[in-house]
Amino acid sequence: MTTDGGEAFGPWLGRQLRRAGMTQAQLAEVLGLTRAAVSAWITGRAEPREETKRAIAEVLGVDAASVYNRTTDAVSRLPLQWHHRPAHTDGGREYGNAAAFAFDSDLSVLAREATQNSLDERHDPALPVSVRYTLHELSGEHLDAFLRALQWDRLREHYEQAASAPQKVSRSLRAALDDLAENRSLVLLRVEDYNAAGLTGPEYGDGRFAAVVRRQLDSHKQSVRRAGGSYGLGKATLWAASRYGLVLVNSTLSEPHEGRRERRLVGRLDLPWRRVDGEAYAGPAWFGEPDTEPEHKGVSRSWWADEETVRDLHLERLGDAPGTSFLIVGAHDASGDAETLQEMHDKLVRSLADGFWAAMVGGRRAGPLLEARVTTLRNGHVVIPAERVDPHAHHPALSRALRAYLDGETVPELTTSDQVARADVPLVVTPLKGRGRSRDKGREHPAVLLLTPAGDKDERFNRVVCMRGNRMTITEQRPRDLPLGAMPFQAVLLAGFATGREGDDVELAEAFLRASEPPEHDRWDRTEELTSLYERGALSRLKEFRAEIDKAVRGLVGRREPVTTGGPAVLRELLRLDGAGTSGARRSPGFPTVRGIVSRLEETGAWHVTVTLRLPEAEDPWTLTPVAKFDVRSGGRPVVDWAMLAASESCRVDNGNLLVAAGVREAVFTGVTDPATHPVNARYARLVVGVQSARGGAE
Repeated sequence: MTTDGGEAFGPWLGRQLRRAGMTQAQLAEVLGLTRAAVSAWITGRAEPREETKRAIAEVLGVDAASVYNRTTDAVSRLPLQWHHRPAHTDGGREYGNAAAFAFDSDLSVLAREATQNSLDERHDPALPVSVRYTLHELSGEHLDAFLRALQWDRLREHYEQAASAPQKVSRSLRAALDDLAENRSLVLLRVEDYNAAGLTGPEYGDGRFAAVVRRQLDSHKQSVRRAGGSYGLGKATLWAASRYGLVLVNSTLSEPHEGRRERRLVGRLDLPWRRVDGEAYAGPAWFGEPDTEPEHKGVSRSWWADEETVRDLHLERLGDAPGTSFLIVGAHDASGDAETLQEMHDKLVRSLADGFWAAMVGGRRAGPLLEARVTTLRNGHVVIPAERVDPHAHHPALSRALRAYLDGETVPELTTSDQVARADVPLVVTPLKGRGRSRDKGREHPAVLLLTPAGDKDERFNRVVCMRGNRMTITEQRPRDLPLGAMPFQAVLLAGFATGREGDDVELAEAFLRASEPPEHDRWDRTEELTSLYERGALSRLKEFRAEIDKAVRGLVGRREPVTTGGPAVLRELLRLDGAGTSGARRSPGFPTVRGIVSRLEETGAWHVTVTLRLPEAEDPWTLTPVAKFDVRSGGRPVVDWAMLAASESCRVDNGNLLVAAGVREAVFTGVTDPATHPVNARYARLVVGVQSARGGAE
C-alpha cells in the first residue's frame, strides 16, 4: 500500500484515535462507514479515498495536510508524567543498577565509554562524528526553572524514600539531596554527538532506542564488526555519572520513526527499590507522555517535543544532523580528582585526548573519524569557551606517527627525528571452536607498528599505544629488554580495522581481540568469551603477540639513531665511578650518573653536548674525567678527543678534568668533540658520553 507522507497511514491513524480517546467504532459511526472499514485502514489492508481522508481530518480537528503528510500528531501534546516501574510481584528487590557498578563513576570513564558509543554509531562514513561535552552549573532562578520543567516536586518523595535505605546507592543519594538543599546549585553535563545514528527504532521492540532507554546489557550496534563496545554496559556510565541517577535524552534520528526525525525526548531515572504512599516500586522510572497502546497503557514513552520544552530542559541541539544529546543531571566525578567546573572541564579534555587522539587524526588520504569539544557555562553564560581537543597538541609524536601512516609516508628505518618507522607485527588468530582443523594454529594477521622519536616535552615515552576498530586506545605496552641507551620513542600498534585494510584476516583479528577485552576494553587478555569461543591456545597467541610487539620495537630502536637538529641523539649511558687508586681515600656511597644530555651536530662535524650530572651526597670533592666515544657499527668504541671542555654549573675544569666540590648534588658541563679524531662521520655513529674517576677508576 502506498503512502502519501511520512508514517504509514494505518499506524498513524490508530495512534491518533488512541490519543483522542476515540474508538474505531466511533470513527466509523461519524464517517457513516462500517467498523470493518476502519479496521482495514489501521491494519494496512486498505486505505481510504481522498474525500474520506479529508473527512477524517475534520473529525480529528486538523487540516487535510496533516492526514496526507502524517508527520505530526492530531492531538499534539499529552501531559508529561513520570512512570515508576511497579515492584516485582515475587518480592525481588534491586538496590541500584548493577551495570553501573561495572565502571568507576569517573569523568574519564564516562568520556571513554560515551565517545566510544558515538564512534560506533557514525552515520556518514565520509564525515567525522562530532562530540560535544557541555558543563552547565545552574543556581537561583535558573535552577528553579529547570526543576519545574523536570517535575522535581513529583520526584521528591521517591528520592526521599530511596535515600532512606542503608545501602551504598541510598547513602550517595542522601548526600546529593543534602548538597542540593544546602548549596542550591546543580551541575548538568550534556554529552551530544552529531553525524551519529541517533536513537532509532520502536519504543519497546528491538532497536537503538529500546537498547539504551529500556534495556540493560543490550549492545545494539549498527556496525558490530567494528564496534569498540560489545557488552552493552557503556551506557550505564551516563547514569552512574549522575548523583541522582537521572538522564534526559533528545535524539535526532537518522531514519524516521512515526514519520519524524527531530526532538525525540525521554527521561530515565535509576533509583533503588522504594515504597511511596504504600506502593512499592522496583527501581527505574521514565519521563514522557503516557502511552495509549492498550498493552502499555499509562507507561511513559518518548514524545516529540516542541522547541520551548527542549530549551527548558537544556537539551537544545545544533542544527539537524542526526545524533543524540544526553543530559546528566547532577554530574560529578566520584574519584574526587575534579570538583570545580575548571577541573571537570580540564579532565574531560584530557580524557578525550588520551582515549581518542588517534580517532581525531586525519591525513591527506583519510580524514579524522572524530572531533571533540568541551564547553563550560554558568546560568547560561560562557565560563570557559568551547575548547577543541587537538590530538597534535596533547600527543604530538603519536599523532605525527599515525598521520605519516595515513599519508603513506612511513620508512623502514629512522634516519631523521621527524620520520616514522613502520614494521609489521604478526598476530596469529586462533580458530573458533569447531571450525579449525587438527593442529591448526590459526590465521596470521599483520598488525602495524609505527615508531617515532619522542618529543622533548613528552613526560611518558618508551610505550606502545595499542588499538583496533575505530582507533580508540585499548592499552599501553612497555616493551622489555630495550637496547642500552635506546632513544626515547613513542609507538602505535594498529590491529584489525584500525590498520585501514579490509580482508578476512582483518575481520578475524578484530573479532579475536574484541573477544579478549573485558567490559572496560582496556587490555587484551583472558576473558570468558575468548576461552569459550576459541580453540585452546588463544591466550598463548596473545602472549606471543605481545612478545612480537616488543621484538619489533627492539628491531627499530636498535638500529642507527635518527638525526636530531644536526645529528643523532646522544646515547645516554650511566657510567660508574670507582674510587680505588688513592691511598687512604674514603670511598663515597653511590656513584655519579649522567642525568641528561642536550646535543647538536655543528657544521664542522663536531658534537656539541651539554651534560647534566647527578652526584650522590659525599664529604669529599669529586675529580672526574669526561670521556667521549663513538659507538660504531663494528669493533670497539674508539675514544675521541675534546676540542673544548667548559664548566657550566657547580663545577670547574682543570687540565681536562672536572672538579666538583663536596656536597654538590648536580653539576653541568659543556663539551665539543674534535672532528679530526672522529673515526667516522658523526652522522653514522652514536656518541657515548661518560665520566670516569680521574684517579684511575673504570668507566
